[in-house]
Amino acid sequence: MSDCIFCKIINHEIPGKIVYEDDVCLAFLDLSQTTDGHTLVIPKQHFNHILDVDADTLSHMIKVVQIVAKNIENKLGAKGFNIVSNMNEIAGQSVHHFHIHIIPRYNESDGFKAIYTDRSNEVDLDKIYTKLVD
Repeated sequence: MSDCIFCKIINHEIPGKIVYEDDVCLAFLDLSQTTDGHTLVIPKQHFNHILDVDADTLSHMIKVVQIVAKNIENKLGAKGFNIVSNMNEIAGQSVHHFHIHIIPRYNESDGFKAIYTDRSNEVDLDKIYTKLVD
């Protein structure tokens, strides 16, 4: 996709701080740097989101996520990570080329908040379960 910014990074048409590259994917520092070392892992083939990616590519990418995260842990001293992929605008996806965020965590006030709301008193878990398995 010629107008995709990630495809342009893959094709070296625009610069990117690439920290890993192989035949299937590459990883580069996110411009936003939510925390130091915030990295994106992307497939070289253009896929809009996770549901479009073939299993072999996705499997390879998660292995690369692990390699890159270990490097960030060793070199930058991260104490944990949030591994995130947003799908479609409703979930916060702004670039429609599948990518996995590696967000290193250093302390509880490092700039990133993953907030999960407990709705256990408001939902019928059995009803949701039945819909999913029927």
